[in-house]
Amino acid sequence: MSPPSTDSVSEVAVATPVVLVGLMGSGKTTVGNLVADRLGLPFADTDHLVEVAAGRTVAEVFAYEHEAGFRARESAALVAALARPQVVATGGGAVLIDLNRRVIRSAPVVVWLAAPPEVLASRLAGDAGDERPLLAAGSASVVETLHRLSAERALFYREVADHVIEVADRSPEEVADEIVGLARAAERT
Repeated sequence: MSPPSTDSVSEVAVATPVVLVGLMGSGKTTVGNLVADRLGLPFADTDHLVEVAAGRTVAEVFAYEHEAGFRARESAALVAALARPQVVATGGGAVLIDLNRRVIRSAPVVVWLAAPPEVLASRLAGDAGDERPLLAAGSASVVETLHRLSAERALFYREVADHVIEVADRSPEEVADEIVGLARAAERT
């Protein structure tokens, strides 16, 4: 009988939670689902958790409770999500709140999915408005808005992230494979 494969999820423990941060359009939800599946872990998206708790879409929470109300709900969702062993995709602005940055930094593996604003804008084409309230606000173009958000948040992403993965020219599957490797390596250290 041969020894168990070290590549088997059941045979290789991983450091959890695994947290994904980055701007909208960077692939946190898509990649997060892939990573969770490959590691045999649950997946949580803080935007979805906010929607479930509020009984409203993110856009509706912004409309009725404004950004401050959304951020308070997001913080509660993040704290709850990081209390469990799972893969967590944060909202793009979660890092703006000091409490959130402290909570995120407590996770064993934090990965910033980074891409130029022009790449993110092309990925988000058609998403402005209903699903992305910060893109619908104001008169700036999507690219201009993403440049502004990137400038405001890059230092915070860098502060919380253990690893930065440039995602512009990589498939979600390639990015997920790298994150799985990072999670497995973190467990061994």
